[in-house]
Amino acid sequence: MTTWFALTTGKQLAEDQFDSLEKHTQWGIDILEKYIKFVKERTEIELNYAKQLRNLSKKYQPKKNSKEEDEYKYSSCKAFLATLNEMNDYAGQHEVISENMTSQITTELARYVQELKQERKSHFHDGRKAQQHIETCWKQLESSKRRFERDCKEADRAQQYFEKMDADINVTKADVEKARQQAQLRQQMAEDSKAEYSSTLQKFNHEQHEHYHTHIPNIFQKIQEMEERRIVRIGESMKTFAEVDRQVVPIIGKCLDEITRAAESIHQKNDSQLVIEAFKSGFEPPGDVDFEDFTQPIKRAVSESSLSNSKEGKPESRFSGKSKGKLWPFIKKNKLMSLLTSPHQPPPPPPFSGSPSAVPNGPQSPKQQKEPLSHRFNEFMTSKPKIHCFRSLKRGGAGPEDFSNLPPEQRRKKLQQKVDELNKDIQKEMDQRDALTKMKDVYIKNPQMGDAASVDHKLAELGQNLEKLRSEAQKFEGWLAEVEGRLPARTEQTRRQSGVCESQNTLTVNNCAQDRESPDGSYTEEPSQESEMKAPPTDFDDEFDDEEPLPTIGTCKALYTFEGQNEGTISVTEGEMLFVIEEDKGDGWTRIRRNEDEEGYVPTSYVEVFLEKNAKGAMTYI
Repeated sequence: MTTWFALTTGKQLAEDQFDSLEKHTQWGIDILEKYIKFVKERTEIELNYAKQLRNLSKKYQPKKNSKEEDEYKYSSCKAFLATLNEMNDYAGQHEVISENMTSQITTELARYVQELKQERKSHFHDGRKAQQHIETCWKQLESSKRRFERDCKEADRAQQYFEKMDADINVTKADVEKARQQAQLRQQMAEDSKAEYSSTLQKFNHEQHEHYHTHIPNIFQKIQEMEERRIVRIGESMKTFAEVDRQVVPIIGKCLDEITRAAESIHQKNDSQLVIEAFKSGFEPPGDVDFEDFTQPIKRAVSESSLSNSKEGKPESRFSGKSKGKLWPFIKKNKLMSLLTSPHQPPPPPPFSGSPSAVPNGPQSPKQQKEPLSHRFNEFMTSKPKIHCFRSLKRGGAGPEDFSNLPPEQRRKKLQQKVDELNKDIQKEMDQRDALTKMKDVYIKNPQMGDAASVDHKLAELGQNLEKLRSEAQKFEGWLAEVEGRLPARTEQTRRQSGVCESQNTLTVNNCAQDRESPDGSYTEEPSQESEMKAPPTDFDDEFDDEEPLPTIGTCKALYTFEGQNEGTISVTEGEMLFVIEEDKGDGWTRIRRNEDEEGYVPTSYVEVFLEKNAKGAMTYI
């Protein structure tokens, strides 16, 4: 295997390669720190993603004690709630990814980088130390070499001087001897320098061999191993990076499987049944509308289930123009009141006393005294508090205590829910009373534990609360019994309305429904007969706002002067010709019109009516 020992060839080359390795290993540490930064940013992304998922799940969670919470009884909403919960768990898995990457990669690699920096610093310190040592040995060798060279030159010069002095006959013997001794001294110094140089050279060669064949290769080998460990470590971290993700994949898969199962648990039929149960009104659908034969103006076909009939052969309502096909619940309240508001008292008798036959087209004398419909309607409005219609309830209006503004089935559910709540409160109060009673017994038997009289006040308060709750529960149970048909209607107003509807044969099914109507379009419920919902949505007001005036069905002549002083009446003078827009319906009043702006009721006995042939009449909306 090729090692970094090959980089040590040549002194200068080895030094250059040492610097290159130092730069390369620093680059490796930079790469490792760069990878750590990458993993750290990935963990931050995971945490932010998890946080956003949790916030998203929390945002769409149903709010407690709100209408939105009731919607989650449907399977589709339950599936959505399960999806939100699973998304919360899904976010938790991304938090696990962040935690595991932080602990297993970021923290470990950060610690390893610090160790790697210390190891690298140590290796390059040893390398520099070895380089400095070999350089010192080289300097010592050069110094020994120069000294040996200098001593050799000095010895050579001393020898030449001695030979010169010895050859000169003029030089004394003493001078010659001195020169000879100097030459020998220089020669000895040269020999010593030679020996020292030889020793230094041998030592340098040994140190150089050790440097290039042992010390530097070992240092390079350690640096190589350090670098290889770094490479292996970053590879293991990348594997851990993938493994951390892979570990949560099964759990994320389970979350997705649960979302799929929640989606598959949606049952449209069950949801539809819940809608039926939630909004079922309990009203019975109306029966078939019978054919009305207008070829017989007096005796017309009637029907028990007709929306507009008369059991005594009274003229039926007529439809004309845009009024045809429009039912009265779709008319605004002011128009409804204008149609229904007839005088609140029976018509006055004619000024003269005579037989009914003496008055042309006078009011027929019924066998039984009949109460005008409008009178009963207005009496009902004044005798019973107004009940909020559905439209006002939708806008946040408060309904009556007995929920009489609701359809029968919805009212039964609300009453049953109220009874259950009161029973729970009663049970809670009874448990508290039992506990206090036991505490009082303990205090009586053991006076040192407490004063028994201190409990009496609380027991009395609980007794009063129980009486109130039982009274409330009895009241709601009575209303519930009425709805379920176990008890007759308790209120006098309801009995009066029921008696009127049964006794007066001239009233139609729709008349009875109107007796239960309040002026704002709401109704009260009778246990003996369920009516249709009368509260039109607000959106219909404008659509049916373009009601045209009723067409004329004939003319009439005023037989007497009538001062119309009551609401809904109109004054006429004797002999005046007027238009008939609504004939007598059995209450003794005929509706007439003088012009487009003046219309109202006059006693039928005060006018002589001439109905047009083939006149379809006006819709009475009664």
